[in-house]
Amino acid sequence: MTPPRFARYACCLILAIGAAAAADEADVEDVLITCDASRTCSFHVALRHADTGWNHYANHWRILSPDGVELGRRVLFHPHVDEQPFTRSLGGVVIPEGVSAVIVEAHDSVHEYGGKRQKARIPD
Repeated sequence: MTPPRFARYACCLILAIGAAAAADEADVEDVLITCDASRTCSFHVALRHADTGWNHYANHWRILSPDGVELGRRVLFHPHVDEQPFTRSLGGVVIPEGVSAVIVEAHDSVHEYGGKRQKARIPD
């Protein structure tokens, strides 16, 4: 018995939607922080995103204080289609006194923020 035409195409539609979902938000996979005595820090951040090209790619990540103040931002100037996950660094980030941890989140050109964030402790 041959399934109705809709049933044959419904499976393909579900697969296509699932593939599109795989290219959703950018995720922060790992954060390494090094700081000097003046609390000026360098951040090394590993991201994962199913970049598809210039129309959909992870285009920056940022560092937030616990109360949501942006402390630094690393712009990503091109897609990383064949390099996943990838790590990029940002130095010269001054961490205010009293801030013992930060949140790092990634942004992509279609979904903006919303992927996996990482909370990272500032080393002593």
